[in-house]
Amino acid sequence: MDVVEMVRPPLVGGPTSSPPGGGADDARTRTRVRSAVAEFGPVHATRIAGLLGLTVAAVRRHLDAMVAEGVLELREPSPGQRRGRGRPAKEYVVGSAGHDALPAGYDDLALSALAYLAEVQGPAAVEDFAQRRFAALEQSLAGLQGSPAERVQALVAALAAQGYSASARPAGRGTAMEGLQLCQGHCPVQRVAEAFPQLCEAERRTFERVLGTRVQRLATLAHGDHVCTSFIPLDQLAPHHPDDQPHPHDRTVAPATGDHTPTEGRRL
Repeated sequence: MDVVEMVRPPLVGGPTSSPPGGGADDARTRTRVRSAVAEFGPVHATRIAGLLGLTVAAVRRHLDAMVAEGVLELREPSPGQRRGRGRPAKEYVVGSAGHDALPAGYDDLALSALAYLAEVQGPAAVEDFAQRRFAALEQSLAGLQGSPAERVQALVAALAAQGYSASARPAGRGTAMEGLQLCQGHCPVQRVAEAFPQLCEAERRTFERVLGTRVQRLATLAHGDHVCTSFIPLDQLAPHHPDDQPHPHDRTVAPATGDHTPTEGRRL
């Protein structure tokens, strides 16, 4: 018996089956099965059932579903572990999709790396890194043609493809400040941006260069808002140099409509 199994608290009652349908209990059981594979894999269904206090049939149902989704993978047992008669049971390991769903330390690594960069090379190095991070996005959208609205839609599609849950909606219709409100409902680097707002500023400047118009940041997830929001005018403003910006503490209000209530302009 493994040491880990010896120190596990005793199970109450005999093995139980998982609910046949979906629901919170089923999802929790699935998570437990996946975690057991991650901790003890390569591992077979019978052992997982014993560890979790479930029936083998219930465990196999979850295992089969996760194999079909790529969360887990089947592996033939090594010859040295084949014992007894009959065909040895196949074992399970975590697949690539399963690793993506498990906790990762990428945010901590990025925070440590940027903190070290700032300490060794200074704040300017962090700003340079932030700008370079968006170079690929800017290059992919270089030479956009069409109206500001069409260019915004191209930017929205590119951001959505990178996991930013981006969308655009009309703002200030019928007023002198008519424009579009660019919303990003998710930020893959939110935790890092909370510590290094240079990422948000570099992103905003990239938007300006891609669209050829001034972009005003209204709210950010990194600042504690529920969505990143930027106001983009539709009056074909001439391209400007990225350094030609109002002071970071300037505060202006841009009109907006839609589901998100506009907040006072914030330059991060």
